[in-house]
Amino acid sequence: MKKFLVWALLSITYGISWGQSGVLMDTVQVTAMQMPLTVSETGRSITVLQGEALQNRGVNSIDELLQFVGGVEVQSRGAFGVQADILMRGSTFTQVLVLVNGIRINDALTGHFNGYLPVPIHTIERIEVLRGSASAVYGPDAVGGVINIITKVFECSNTKELHVFGAGGQYGLREFSGAYIRNKGRLAIELGLDNRSAEGPLLEPQALDDVIQLEPYNSSFDIRTFSAGIRYHIKNGWKAALRTATDARDFDARYFYTGSTFDKSYERVNQSFTHFQLSKVGQTASTDINFSYKYNTDEFIFSPDFPSTNNHTTEALMFLANQYRSINDVVTIKYGIQVDRRSIESNDRGNHEDLHFGAYALASIQQGNWSIIPNIRVDQDENYGLQVLPSVNASYSTTNSVTRASLGRSIRAADYTERYVSNNLVDLTPGRSVGNPELAAEQSWTAEIGYDQFIGSNWKMGLTIFGRQSENLIDYVLTNESAIGDISETGSLQSGADYFFANNIASVSTIGLEFLNDWRVFDGDKTDVDWQLGYQFSQNEIADDISSVYLANAAGHLLTNRIRIGTPRVSFDINHLYKNRPERIASAIDTRLAAQYSLFNLGARTQIFKWLHVDFTIHNVLDTNYQNILGAPMPGRWFKFGIGLRRVK
Repeated sequence: MKKFLVWALLSITYGISWGQSGVLMDTVQVTAMQMPLTVSETGRSITVLQGEALQNRGVNSIDELLQFVGGVEVQSRGAFGVQADILMRGSTFTQVLVLVNGIRINDALTGHFNGYLPVPIHTIERIEVLRGSASAVYGPDAVGGVINIITKVFECSNTKELHVFGAGGQYGLREFSGAYIRNKGRLAIELGLDNRSAEGPLLEPQALDDVIQLEPYNSSFDIRTFSAGIRYHIKNGWKAALRTATDARDFDARYFYTGSTFDKSYERVNQSFTHFQLSKVGQTASTDINFSYKYNTDEFIFSPDFPSTNNHTTEALMFLANQYRSINDVVTIKYGIQVDRRSIESNDRGNHEDLHFGAYALASIQQGNWSIIPNIRVDQDENYGLQVLPSVNASYSTTNSVTRASLGRSIRAADYTERYVSNNLVDLTPGRSVGNPELAAEQSWTAEIGYDQFIGSNWKMGLTIFGRQSENLIDYVLTNESAIGDISETGSLQSGADYFFANNIASVSTIGLEFLNDWRVFDGDKTDVDWQLGYQFSQNEIADDISSVYLANAAGHLLTNRIRIGTPRVSFDINHLYKNRPERIASAIDTRLAAQYSLFNLGARTQIFKWLHVDFTIHNVLDTNYQNILGAPMPGRWFKFGIGLRRVK
């Protein structure tokens, strides 16, 4: 640990001293650092995706868009947003924090639900992707990075928007989405709806040989998302905003979580999310007060052949207050407090609740070409006690470059599944997951150094080197019943059998690099070309050579390409993903997760009138046979045809 911190501090010192004086080129403002700063002033690697990126990118859902963003690994278990785990910089899927309008929506039950986003696609103003540790700003879970989705009712500047889109495709695919946004005078409103359903193709795991014959199974899904929001300017700079959203989905989940031959899983998940904000923006200060409530029910049927239904209800209630002040032309500060309560009622995991407190303060020091942002947070949680989380970001900007560095501490507490899964069950069969109520919180130090080069006004390249030293990393490790002993609260384990038992792995070191390329040529009424390329290498070294589940899924090499070629009448979007990770085998169902695969998605749009367009999308153009999660094959080639109306003023 000491050697790692010395290396990190030397990296920051070297990184922020490299450059020449000049004028800052990157002027895009973001809120991912809790302050209105340009990307270059944050000292971090941040990508901003405008809401229109979802509407003509050859993608079908938010998680499909994110999987083609450099440095973001999305492990989908089904097409069209059925379920997806989000990883960043070699993290586990539980180490990425997801926000909607700055409010956390990570699920207390399991990180597998973090991709269930209660946001219709046409209501998105922008998505901010912050890579690397941010626990000193947001608290637990922000280890690998942060995804912040900002909706139009909170920040839309257009006076009026109307979106209507309908589509159909193979395997009984039906899709409808729409949104109405109105911003006039003191009042703004948002209404949004998404509905995607399909019978789905017949799937079966990729067989190793013909010894085991597995019957094909449906991959049906039905996803329904609705949102309604209102924002009202009261007087004297004060405004109130209320947004409520629901997300309901039913889907076949066979082999999503297990490699058992008995697995015939089906799942129903329903959630609601409500956020109220009272805010005031002044010339030198701003204040926002937030209340949010998230309610989630999950019915999981492992097999209809025998009693196997688990029901879970989770709740999360949060209060968050922030204040921002400009001290002078050089220094601005922001500070805030957070109180939240989460709870679960489950026939499998039992009934539990936890209370959490957090307080933070950060400063932005802008002097000439320098930007330095120190930050500290104090967290108190019934699960992990008192934690102090410091961080510092720094950048030095020139006419055509930005050199940046950061160092920060982060934590992540075990979710209810890791702590209590199967604890209420008896006579567990071998190979099942078993929770550990005595899990300690994960603790990490993360450092990075990066350099961004601007070539002209349309081309930006960035390189980042990062490292993370983690202690007490939580993962499932194959453990004999005799070693589990009385730690777990489960009813009974079979003598001498092996189970995947949640453990704190002693130490994990992560190193990696990230290259991002963004080249855009806009030629007015002629042809526009937009190309984003991303490459990430990451490597995890686990102490004592422990065989884990979470870390085995992270890709060592991740390459993404997003290309758009557009004219006023026709546009094409090509999305490419290459992933290389450790090969894994599930012998019980005779399947293999291949070490590598390439995926291509294609989208095309024809503008019939200014307000009317026709879309054509091909998912998995080359019909690649691949899996993101061992045992859960992804669909092959899938066509979709749609027609849409879009009016924006």
